[in-house]
Amino acid sequence: MRNIFVGSLPFSASEEEVRELFAAHGNVHSVKLITDRETGRLRGFGFVEMDDAEGDAAIEALNGTEFGGRSLVVNQARERGDRRPKRF
Repeated sequence: MRNIFVGSLPFSASEEEVRELFAAHGNVHSVKLITDRETGRLRGFGFVEMDDAEGDAAIEALNGTEFGGRSLVVNQARERGDRRPKRF
Protein backbone atom coordinates (compact mmCIF):
# COMPACT_ATOMS: atom_id res chain seq x y z
CA MET A 1 0.00 0.00 0.00
CA ARG A 2 1.39 3.41 -1.01
CA ASN A 3 0.58 6.44 1.18
CA ILE A 4 0.78 9.53 -1.05
CA PHE A 5 1.16 13.14 0.11
CA VAL A 6 -0.79 15.66 -1.96
CA GLY A 7 0.16 19.28 -1.34
CA SER A 8 -0.79 22.67 -2.74
CA LEU A 9 -4.45 21.68 -3.03
CA PRO A 10 -6.94 24.48 -3.61
CA PHE A 11 -8.88 25.28 -0.44
CA SER A 12 -12.11 24.48 -2.30
CA ALA A 13 -11.08 20.88 -3.13
CA SER A 14 -13.28 18.01 -1.95
CA GLU A 15 -12.32 14.42 -1.14
CA GLU A 16 -14.46 13.27 -4.08
CA GLU A 17 -12.61 15.53 -6.53
CA VAL A 18 -9.22 14.28 -5.30
CA ARG A 19 -10.45 10.66 -5.47
CA GLU A 20 -11.55 11.17 -9.10
CA LEU A 21 -8.19 12.75 -9.99
CA PHE A 22 -6.23 9.78 -8.61
CA ALA A 23 -8.71 7.12 -9.79
CA ALA A 24 -7.57 7.76 -13.37
CA HIS A 25 -4.34 5.99 -12.33
CA GLY A 26 -5.76 3.06 -10.34
CA ASN A 27 -7.85 1.96 -7.40
CA VAL A 28 -7.99 4.56 -4.60
CA HIS A 29 -8.35 2.97 -1.16
CA SER A 30 -8.77 6.20 0.82
CA VAL A 31 -8.56 9.99 0.64
CA LYS A 32 -8.01 12.18 3.71
CA LEU A 33 -7.90 15.95 3.36
CA ILE A 34 -6.47 17.75 6.39
CA THR A 35 -8.52 20.54 7.97
CA ASP A 36 -7.71 23.22 10.53
CA ARG A 37 -8.88 22.16 14.00
CA GLU A 38 -10.25 25.58 14.90
CA THR A 39 -11.88 26.72 11.66
CA GLY A 40 -12.60 23.41 9.93
CA ARG A 41 -11.19 24.84 6.67
CA LEU A 42 -9.00 22.75 4.39
CA ARG A 43 -5.28 23.32 5.06
CA GLY A 44 -4.26 22.70 1.45
CA PHE A 45 -2.90 19.17 1.73
CA GLY A 46 -4.01 15.60 2.22
CA PHE A 47 -3.17 11.94 1.75
CA VAL A 48 -4.27 9.28 -0.73
CA GLU A 49 -3.77 5.52 -0.32
CA MET A 50 -3.35 3.34 -3.40
CA ASP A 51 -1.67 0.04 -4.29
CA ASP A 52 2.11 0.37 -4.72
CA ALA A 53 2.45 0.23 -8.53
CA GLU A 54 -0.65 2.35 -9.16
CA GLY A 55 0.44 4.83 -6.49
CA ASP A 56 3.87 5.19 -8.08
CA ALA A 57 2.22 5.81 -11.46
CA ALA A 58 -0.08 8.44 -9.94
CA ILE A 59 2.86 10.22 -8.26
CA GLU A 60 4.76 10.29 -11.55
CA ALA A 61 1.75 11.50 -13.56
CA LEU A 62 0.29 14.06 -11.14
CA ASN A 63 3.27 15.78 -9.51
CA GLY A 64 3.45 19.32 -10.88
CA THR A 65 0.12 19.16 -12.70
CA GLU A 66 -2.47 21.91 -12.32
CA PHE A 67 -5.58 21.26 -10.24
CA GLY A 68 -8.00 24.03 -9.35
CA GLY A 69 -5.54 26.68 -10.52
CA ARG A 70 -2.65 25.39 -8.37
CA SER A 71 0.38 23.26 -9.20
CA LEU A 72 0.16 20.05 -7.15
CA VAL A 73 3.00 18.59 -5.09
CA VAL A 74 2.57 14.81 -5.14
CA ASN A 75 5.07 12.42 -3.57
CA GLN A 76 5.35 9.43 -1.28
CA ALA A 77 4.34 10.40 2.26
CA ARG A 78 7.04 10.14 4.92
CA GLU A 79 6.55 8.96 8.47
CA ARG A 80 5.73 11.73 10.88
CA GLY A 81 8.68 11.20 13.24
CA ASP A 82 9.13 12.40 16.78
CA ARG A 83 7.80 15.95 17.09
CA ARG A 84 8.83 16.53 20.73
CA PRO A 85 11.53 19.14 21.34
CA LYS A 86 14.99 17.70 21.99
CA ARG A 87 16.46 18.17 25.44
CA PHE A 88 20.18 18.45 26.01
